Amino acid sequence: MGLSSAAAGEGPQLCVFDLRRGQQEGQELDKILFFHPADCPILLQLSVIGLCEGIITFARFAVLLHPLLTRIPLLFVLLLGSSRRIFSPDDDCEVIESEKHSHVFYQAEADIWMVLVVEKNKDIESTWRCGALQGILKEVHSLFTMFHGPIRTLLDRQPSAELARGHLRTFFTDYLSDFNAGKKIQLPTFRDCLKERGTVQMLTISREVALEVQSLTTVLGSCLGNVMCQSLVLFEDLLVSTTLPPDDTLNLYTYAILRLTPRALLSNATSWSYLRKGTSVHAGPTSSSSNGTASVERYRSRSRDTSPGGQNQMHHYFRPLQREKLYKGKDGFVAAGSTTSEVRGAVAWVPILWFQQAEDRMHLCVYQHKNITILLLIPASSLINGDDGIAHVKRHLLENASQNIVTLELKLSRGWGGENAYHVGGYRYLLVDPDRKVSRASPPGKVTTLSKDSLLSLNRLREEIDLEKSRAKRSDSCHDKDFEVL
Repeated sequence: MGLSSAAAGEGPQLCVFDLRRGQQEGQELDKILFFHPADCPILLQLSVIGLCEGIITFARFAVLLHPLLTRIPLLFVLLLGSSRRIFSPDDDCEVIESEKHSHVFYQAEADIWMVLVVEKNKDIESTWRCGALQGILKEVHSLFTMFHGPIRTLLDRQPSAELARGHLRTFFTDYLSDFNAGKKIQLPTFRDCLKERGTVQMLTISREVALEVQSLTTVLGSCLGNVMCQSLVLFEDLLVSTTLPPDDTLNLYTYAILRLTPRALLSNATSWSYLRKGTSVHAGPTSSSSNGTASVERYRSRSRDTSPGGQNQMHHYFRPLQREKLYKGKDGFVAAGSTTSEVRGAVAWVPILWFQQAEDRMHLCVYQHKNITILLLIPASSLINGDDGIAHVKRHLLENASQNIVTLELKLSRGWGGENAYHVGGYRYLLVDPDRKVSRASPPGKVTTLSKDSLLSLNRLREEIDLEKSRAKRSDSCHDKDFEVL
């Protein structure tokens, strides 16, 4: 007996829903903004989200019921899944464990929740850490907001939610494609316990190279005359420099690692999007009452037709995570189009991003030279001439920064020790600085030399650390953050 909202063997489920919507009887479907898998029956979608909504509501008021629940410990365990969990109106529900499933919660925005439901099984290879799963939810929401803005803003702009659903569907589905393992989704397991999602990996450089980086950053900042441009410089998959605040740096760095670095672009060219293999976005058939059937049909219609104008223009949605669309052009700038027809298929790719910490909208222009990736950010409010202004910035970069980039790449390549540069003989480690959102870890190839038992022990240790951090956060919200070393 226990919490159960999913059929056995169906794989992970991810949903996004708005608690402010669908409060009237018969309108429950309106609160669903995204559900994976898309072909999951409507009644099962409603069951999953209904259970999650009940848990959220219960968790918010559990502190008021705590004296009663402690008198009925069996009921407490059955409802909460774990007597170790502490709830209060001031803290969001994070994880609910049941006999067959784990429900991982994340309140992305006010009353907008993301929930990942994963099935438990006896296969030890499927052992995961709930903190790592919640990191996936935080990451995809941060990336989505950087490209499309807050979900609540999209809902306010178009109350029917068609715009929000369309962007969520394409963005989240493209993001989840990175976890594809055949026909299944492979989420992070205990074998990833020495990785930290939501952090930046920095490249250690000498004083001489630091001066070269400073010179390049100055040139990049002046690409638009008196208007200061921002920039990130990467060498392979490591961050060399940034002029953005930490949160904005993390989001853009994460996107660069996923899709823009030389390694990512090579992966883009050899991959395919399963969306184009016929994966549908409508729900599967179900049985329901006549009123329910009408609601289902309206929901299916909205799921297929997500454009503001009411036409099926799904392919017109900007899809920054669609792998096969991005590649390095002949001029060194990343372009969008067909890699097999570069001249005919290429189009300018200069998306506008929203940086919450910097509180500004900026155009992103990406340039590559060998192992160097330059992410140049141009304030949208200062770019008056549109495409002509972008062309001017590109010319300025090529004319004034090319030599700096070549020199920097040469010096970094000479001093780079390869993927094992940060290996510490005899140790396997993970170092995290929460304040700066920076981490460093043993190379993946070295981590694989650990035994399964060692990795499982490390995973359990990280679970205990996550629990202690959560307790410390509740007891003292102003406590100092320390380095975390494993």
